[in-house]
Amino acid sequence: MRRTRDVVAKAVERVRPGNSLPREAVELLDDAAFERELAEVARAQGTDADSARAEARAYLHEMAAHHGDRMTEQWAKVGSWFMRAYDIVVDEEQIQRLRRLDSQHSLGIAFSHRSYLDGMAIPNVLGARRFSPTFTFGGANLNLPVLGAVVSRTGIIFIRRATTDLPVYRLTLRCYIRQLVRNRRNLAWSIEGGRTRTGKLRPPVHGILKYLVDAVEGPGSPDTQVVPISIVYDQLHEVSGMTAEARGARKRPEDLRFVVRFARLQRTRMGRAYLTVGEPFSLRERLDELHGDGLTSHQAIERIALDISHRLNRATPVTVTAIVSLALLGADRALTLDEVLDTVEPLARYIGEREWPVAGGANLQDRATVRRALQELSSSGVLSQYEGGTEPVWSILEDQHLVAAFYRNTVIHMLVDRAIGELALLTMAELRPDATLPAGGAAEVGWDEAKRIRDLLKFEFFFPGRVRFEEDLRTELRILAGEDLLDPTPEQAGELLRQARPHLAHLVLRPFLDAYLVVAHRLAEQGDAEVDEEALLADALAVGRQWQLQHKVASAESVSLELFRTALALARHRGLLEAGPELATRREAFLVEIQDSLRRLDVIASLATGTRTDVPVTGVLGALR
Repeated sequence: MRRTRDVVAKAVERVRPGNSLPREAVELLDDAAFERELAEVARAQGTDADSARAEARAYLHEMAAHHGDRMTEQWAKVGSWFMRAYDIVVDEEQIQRLRRLDSQHSLGIAFSHRSYLDGMAIPNVLGARRFSPTFTFGGANLNLPVLGAVVSRTGIIFIRRATTDLPVYRLTLRCYIRQLVRNRRNLAWSIEGGRTRTGKLRPPVHGILKYLVDAVEGPGSPDTQVVPISIVYDQLHEVSGMTAEARGARKRPEDLRFVVRFARLQRTRMGRAYLTVGEPFSLRERLDELHGDGLTSHQAIERIALDISHRLNRATPVTVTAIVSLALLGADRALTLDEVLDTVEPLARYIGEREWPVAGGANLQDRATVRRALQELSSSGVLSQYEGGTEPVWSILEDQHLVAAFYRNTVIHMLVDRAIGELALLTMAELRPDATLPAGGAAEVGWDEAKRIRDLLKFEFFFPGRVRFEEDLRTELRILAGEDLLDPTPEQAGELLRQARPHLAHLVLRPFLDAYLVVAHRLAEQGDAEVDEEALLADALAVGRQWQLQHKVASAESVSLELFRTALALARHRGLLEAGPELATRREAFLVEIQDSLRRLDVIASLATGTRTDVPVTGVLGALR
């Protein structure tokens, strides 16, 4: 504890906060265009220009940052000390390609956000390789007394989240970012706006991106190369706190005591952190392309945000921790090393066929590698290891399912297409011989089912446009069939599904659909009545815990406020929260849809285990089984 305080204190002592503003802030206050925009805002607010200017100057003192050479060097050492729980693994070839871009362009670095450490790791990695200084955006909640003044001298820009009623603040931030781009500074921000609570990417936040687009579209402004950077960890100290919040615990405020506690946690080694660079793109060229397609500026920003998210997912490597967590969550019982390897082996083959990156180039089928991951998860308290029998077995500890799910979810995006493809095949295989088929035959039925599942999960995962989505599903079908099979019959669909290895739909989708089931059930119980969303979430959490004990949901990981909120977002999108025509009927239909989707997952699970279920299976698949 004393050493932690000393390290932080020494960093603070190296700076004496002053009243001078950094270069870009001074240039902005002298900018005639900014003066005119301030005057317009002042008139709209019924105040005078001098008051607006004074307000803008105060905001610039709050947000503006710069890179003091000595302070940046010292803070990099503090950052390395905070990162001492990890070895950072970087693809140096990716970094060298990025350096060539850095020499010619301003970089807009959009990173995934799983830890408070991200904001230290990325600038440290780039700074150690002699990149241009990076200005990183952080939440104003981290602008702690004195310490905030220190880190603002290392390029950290603290910004507020709630600015709806602060038009001068929004204008000042937008113009400050524009000035940074004019000066060809590198900017870094979390496209998610905050740390993920589930392990997978959160929906993108458009604020910084919107201002960056505004800067690039301005006359005479230089282009910016958008660079997605993914950072993923073998394990994280923070996950237990985040999963507690998902069960209803209150979030602790960030203060100096929090910083000390967080620093102390990093004394325990947690493996590796993997920093990978996604495919960069020119922001101006992408904007021109989208505007050429007839999209408005708002629509273009939404599309670019999704582009970034897709590229981040594509760059995120598979960790051994994630695959081991997937195997144990799917089994939901103790497994031997051989049983874990039996589950991982077809997954590893599939990952190789899809050419997904593997963290550190690890061999996912190597016994020693998988055993080490199991032991490390046991050491950190996620798994229990029992050695009293004939051979060791590992299982997820009772209150650690959400933690294991966090690690599993770092790779879940790469398995979703396969899971949806399995459900599409099942729908085709279940067609009765005397069924009346549409013009496109059984294949059209399968595509319609895939699109339905895509729509059901669109608030959970980032799906490409419909054309690309169908292309991806055809790729999955080609991997399953070993050839192009664009129009399978029900018989062929059933045979493909029966022979498929691995079966993933139940492993990937059940946790989410079980959570949706809880929310859909509580909504249906409300009949035609309007609902209070917070009360509904609290009710879902209580009922979810009951269903977990009764095994009405497959795993404790489905009892999560994060998943319930996503289900609520879907219900809101479908108009199921407010009074309307036939509301009770539509809520009941929503529940039935979720129940039927879960029934199909049960069928996939029975194929995976070679067992029968008590769910009736019709059509050709029943004969095959």
